[in-house]
Amino acid sequence: MSSDICGILPRILIVSRRTVRKNKFVDFVGEYHLDLIVSYGGVPVIVPRVSGVHTLLNSFEPIHGVLLCEGEDIEACWYDHNDDHDSDGLDLSQEELEEIRRLHASDTSIDKEKDSIELSLAKLCLERNIPYLGICRGSQVLNVACGGTLYQDIGKELSKKCDQSQRVMHINYDDYDGHRHAVKLVKNTPLCHWFQGEEEEKEEGEEMEILVNSYHHQGVKKLAERFIPMAFASDGLIEGFYDPECYNPQDGKFIMGLQFHPERMRKPDSDEFDYPGCPFAYKEFVKAVIAYQKKLNSLTSVPKPLKLNKEMESKRKIIVRSFSLAKNLYTMGRGNCSSKDSELEIGAEFLESNTALSVQQENRLKQMGATVRNGGSYVERLKLNEVREKMAKNVMGKMSVEQLSDLLSFYRTMDQICSQVLERKLHDVVNDFTS
Repeated sequence: MSSDICGILPRILIVSRRTVRKNKFVDFVGEYHLDLIVSYGGVPVIVPRVSGVHTLLNSFEPIHGVLLCEGEDIEACWYDHNDDHDSDGLDLSQEELEEIRRLHASDTSIDKEKDSIELSLAKLCLERNIPYLGICRGSQVLNVACGGTLYQDIGKELSKKCDQSQRVMHINYDDYDGHRHAVKLVKNTPLCHWFQGEEEEKEEGEEMEILVNSYHHQGVKKLAERFIPMAFASDGLIEGFYDPECYNPQDGKFIMGLQFHPERMRKPDSDEFDYPGCPFAYKEFVKAVIAYQKKLNSLTSVPKPLKLNKEMESKRKIIVRSFSLAKNLYTMGRGNCSSKDSELEIGAEFLESNTALSVQQENRLKQMGATVRNGGSYVERLKLNEVREKMAKNVMGKMSVEQLSDLLSFYRTMDQICSQVLERKLHDVVNDFTS
């Protein structure tokens, strides 16, 4: 089993997105995500968006990483109870919600099954420290899974509070892939390090700024407490965040969310990235996945058995025989077991000289009558039993037929019970010790 696990390549789960093609539902995942994962050494495992999959996630084990990306709006019931409705919050009217549905028809069709699958995976990653990368919707899922909230519509809730100069267009249906807006990167965060040096030298104290794509009308409203922002748009929207306590790719730690799509930030009619740092989120994520898999394998692998030379192997067999003889003495009695006292003494000598035995091992050996304390005295007890046997014969010779019949029936019943229980216990003990 352990060798099979070690032979598995690092598995990264990705939940598919559903669309309609030729009047049938089709599940898909964007090619850029898959290409980048494979190029850095991971294996994408697509989790189909079908009913009931959220209850079968253990079937996808082992899980070494999770990438969640793209999809429709998360149903508000998953996070609206987390909203404290502070004074800056805006409750949307039914008319406003209807307008949002008209403007963003492709995103506002709620997919409850996808919500259940992805939130279950996000919580699993948080519980087991499995590397997690959330892109766009995936970052929102991560925030919600940790108790954060979302703007149901940035234009209705956030932009209205901003000055005209600070407002940002977060989605442009007329220039879907070409649209960009500026974000400022927070210093000393992974995102800033990935894009460091790609802009003109800034004056001291000035924040680094890059242009990112944008395909969303929702976003992080209240960031969950465990996370730290890595980037802000000019309207104040958080465009990236991570958990600093769970970020060390070399050690298999990576929990991060990005609102933009670095994998799609490419120059027109080209696969060339806008910035060399664009693929770094995937590169570091897969690095963490590989490290996490190695840690997981080290915990589940079984040590290879120690190879003995001929002399040591011969000694091992003699000692094992000594223990087996001790067991046979218990189960069959001295008269039915052909063994020499010297063979029993070998096991006792081994125990006396071996200081590496654990308490558990010694307790097991006690049950066989082969420990240091009783190994040498066992033969003496057998001789004493022979004397007692002669005395018992003399006593029974004076008993009546009825008394002997009752006594025989009683001891046969006791013999069957004792034999069954003792055989089972000794069988387990010897197997544990010799395995």
